[in-house]
Amino acid sequence: DRDRYAPLLAEGVIPQQQFDQIQTRYETAQATLEARTAAVAAAQRQVNVAEGGLTQAQTSSLNPNIREVQIEGLQTQLSQAQAQLEAAQADVQTAIAAREEILAKLDNLAITSPMDGVVLTRTVEPGEVIGVGTNLLTIIDLEAVYLRGYIPEGEVGKVRVGMPAEVFLDSNPDDPLEATVSHIDAEASFTPENIYFKEDRVKQVFGIKVELEEGEGYAKPGMPADGQILIDDGEKR
Repeated sequence: DRDRYAPLLAEGVIPQQQFDQIQTRYETAQATLEARTAAVAAAQRQVNVAEGGLTQAQTSSLNPNIREVQIEGLQTQLSQAQAQLEAAQADVQTAIAAREEILAKLDNLAITSPMDGVVLTRTVEPGEVIGVGTNLLTIIDLEAVYLRGYIPEGEVGKVRVGMPAEVFLDSNPDDPLEATVSHIDAEASFTPENIYFKEDRVKQVFGIKVELEEGEGYAKPGMPADGQILIDDGEKR
């Protein structure tokens, strides 16, 4: 665990005092667990000795009265040893729970992304105190970039999912990127308000999604682009 959190200390994400406290608590919990595990082994040996002595006494050829007293003493000894064993086993479970609690707190210091991708924005800095639900990073998958566009209602019958398409980035309009139509909206809608011309905004259109087959490192979220769909008759939409 020291090796795991040493980089956080080096980067100033956690102070030296906090790092040392966490490490000390974990080492203490681990030592307690080891000691209580050893106590279980010792208690088990005592049980084994008591059981062996009781078995030997029960089969001995001593005077019956003496043997009975000896057996009663050994039975008491066995009961005590078994009680000590059970208590030691309970202590081990308590120590395990304490160690797991500390490990869980250590894990809370690590932030894991649910997906592979590239950090687009970072809204907090290392070492900053944040509240529950705070957005830390925006991560995108540049291998799954798509263009969201719209086609006129009268043209939607010519387009289907799987058709090839081309995407032209405003920053590089002379080098089209290969793409494929991956989705067509089931219902028509009015053109979004961010379309430049009013006469276009009142038209009924179908939203489509065109996924790029290439362009990693070139196409990024928010970049303006145009697209065209290559339909079966060689026309472009």
